[in-house]
Amino acid sequence: MTITHQTLQQDTTAPDESVEERVLALAEESKTASRILAASTVSSRNAALLATCEVLHERRDLLLEANTRDMVKGRETGLEPALLDRLELTPARIEGLLTNLQQVAALPDPVGAIDDVRTMPSGIQVGKMRVPLGVIAIIYESRPNVTIEAASLCIKSGNAALLRGGSEAIESNIALGECLVMGLNAAGLPSGGVQVVATTDRAAVGALITASDTVDMVIPRGGKGLIERISGSATVPVLKHLDGICHVYLHDDADPEKALGIVVNAKTQRYGTCNTLETLLVAEAASQQLPVIARSLAELGVELRGCDRARELSGDISVAATEEDWHTEYLAPILSIKVVADVDAAMEHIATYSSGHTESIVTENHSVAMRFLRQVDSSSVMINASTRFADGFEYGLGAEIGISTDKLHARGPVGLEGLTSCKYVVFGDGHIRQ
Repeated sequence: MTITHQTLQQDTTAPDESVEERVLALAEESKTASRILAASTVSSRNAALLATCEVLHERRDLLLEANTRDMVKGRETGLEPALLDRLELTPARIEGLLTNLQQVAALPDPVGAIDDVRTMPSGIQVGKMRVPLGVIAIIYESRPNVTIEAASLCIKSGNAALLRGGSEAIESNIALGECLVMGLNAAGLPSGGVQVVATTDRAAVGALITASDTVDMVIPRGGKGLIERISGSATVPVLKHLDGICHVYLHDDADPEKALGIVVNAKTQRYGTCNTLETLLVAEAASQQLPVIARSLAELGVELRGCDRARELSGDISVAATEEDWHTEYLAPILSIKVVADVDAAMEHIATYSSGHTESIVTENHSVAMRFLRQVDSSSVMINASTRFADGFEYGLGAEIGISTDKLHARGPVGLEGLTSCKYVVFGDGHIRQ
């Protein structure tokens, strides 16, 4: 297998060609490739994924060498330990990439299905066909595994992928991109189906997010700062979420055992994820449950910040919550707690402070639970379940490219279907409109 397309190598362009011009040329190549991918069979797309899996296995030593160069540079430039951890490709993480490719290949084909076919009074039949979006640009930081994860979902859904990773992972991303291209070539699919924009020049990002003629969607994956910058400057549609300020509300008749398990899991199962609990709301009528919950969290090392009433109820809530706390996604062992009068007060708090990601109610009252589902306007709303379930794999999507808190096109965990759209198709037999 050989690489037949030309990637934009690190910080190299022709003397008379700007970074912006080169990126736009790559986008044009992606556009051409996207039409071929959209018309391809699912067997050929799966073959590309499985061939990439083989290439990754064969070239794992080269991948580790490239990643080592990134790691050395990261340490020299003072990259924080958490970012170094995200950057590192270990043998176990490469095995995880192989598993990811195999799992995506095994997922049902999202392209070409025709649904909702109806016969109209005129005699025509009208339905909706699921189709790829086209060219998807993914802009991300630190984690080179995103290169494989994002590209595999794009290939499976018949889209072309333009990948712009962080400068700290440039060597790793180029090496992974070469493996993806070799997989495409082996399956007879165009090399332009996956392209790594391999430059550390920030002008490349500006070119990608304003290439409205060729790029159909931008998906930023990274910190809030990155997503805000892209969302504020892009002319291409952006699939995004900024914060994960998630709430759990304990209603009057919340089952104490369920409440304790859900709150502890939602907060402590992992601290650094966007679906981790950040604010606990407790109904006054259920406030007798708070001391036990607070003690359990404190014993696990969680710093508790509460309103005056919450602090009266539990000595483990040692810090007074401020207005800023209700707005904060901690991504750390910190939890803000507020005692509220009733479900209306809880929903008002959520409407004011939530980022629209995930909220959960703990209650045995079915009518209240259903009202909470209807009225809380977030991408995932749950009854008697941990917010940590807000995840593409847990929702049966197989894999996800991110979580969207937007209301248009896709909302919540975005899997293969979220990388497609629908077009109307009409079946007739010589029908003419009267």
